[in-house]
Amino acid sequence: MKHRLLISPAKVFYLIFILLALNLPNVAQACASCGCTLSSDWENLGFSGSSGFKIDVRYDYLNQNQLRSGTGTISSVAASQISNNGNPQEVEKYTRNNYLTVGIDYGFDPDWGINVQIPYIDRSHSTLGTASDGITPGPGGGQYDSSTSNIGDVKVIGRYQGFTPNHNLGILFGLKLPSGSHTETGNSTDPGVTDPVAIDRGLQPGTGTTDVILGAYYLGMLNRDWGYFSQAVIQKALNSRDQYKPGDGANLNLGLRFMGWERVTPQLQVNARFVEHDRGANADTVSTGGTLVYLSPGATVRINNQWKLYGFVQLPVYQDVNGVQLAPRWTASAGVNFSF
Repeated sequence: MKHRLLISPAKVFYLIFILLALNLPNVAQACASCGCTLSSDWENLGFSGSSGFKIDVRYDYLNQNQLRSGTGTISSVAASQISNNGNPQEVEKYTRNNYLTVGIDYGFDPDWGINVQIPYIDRSHSTLGTASDGITPGPGGGQYDSSTSNIGDVKVIGRYQGFTPNHNLGILFGLKLPSGSHTETGNSTDPGVTDPVAIDRGLQPGTGTTDVILGAYYLGMLNRDWGYFSQAVIQKALNSRDQYKPGDGANLNLGLRFMGWERVTPQLQVNARFVEHDRGANADTVSTGGTLVYLSPGATVRINNQWKLYGFVQLPVYQDVNGVQLAPRWTASAGVNFSF
């Protein structure tokens, strides 16, 4: 006999959000707006009781082309007149990010598993520097253009989900390794500087640091057709590298999916990202960090018992950034998942 949950989905999500928020430290990841917060599929991070290998290949597109300060947009002219802790404010033009991430997941048994995420980052960036009027660059402002394509920082994340008979409550624990380069250079557009210039540390493929990753997740059923999940993850750098330490970070994801159709599973997520300032002499300690909340509709399409396709769009519903930062108007994710 099947029992239906006698509580509305809205109340369930409210209770989950409150419980996670009360236990979530007030920390987050370096650049608030240059990373994707989406959890692309319940099973992609090993949220299942099955053993064996899963491989996930995912593409994320994130175009940061909107200047923001606090909770509102700001013009480039207005941004150029803001003081950055007593120094001129850098006015950035755009940052376009393309992420291709290969995830390899292995479940040793229904209780234990491990997930390795290997990102390849293609990023182009342009800035007017710190001596512009918001329209044209000025001399000595450190303006540059850059285009980098490189392996980013690899994550190795273990999990344990043996707390319940259904294996639907789990913890995550692992490391982000300093595998990505943090010494890439760009082409100076300042007439007084002809040599290549160092790219801002927050825009490098890697941070140069080893970070600890800790998290927890829970998934369940509202009834026969509707399922939900919640996930909270924190990330904290254990060291600094070349006078730079990324800000601590936390992501909170809540999701609802409809499983009444045979092959197509619509999903809706709320993704929140909390970010502290970067630290160190080579960090921007003013215009980094903030809070972002996204609403993310999408769907998973099951081709057969082994292959799945998925796609999502992330729409910002709340953005509160420190200082002046570039933020995306929307982001998109698509991928394929294969189970052995």
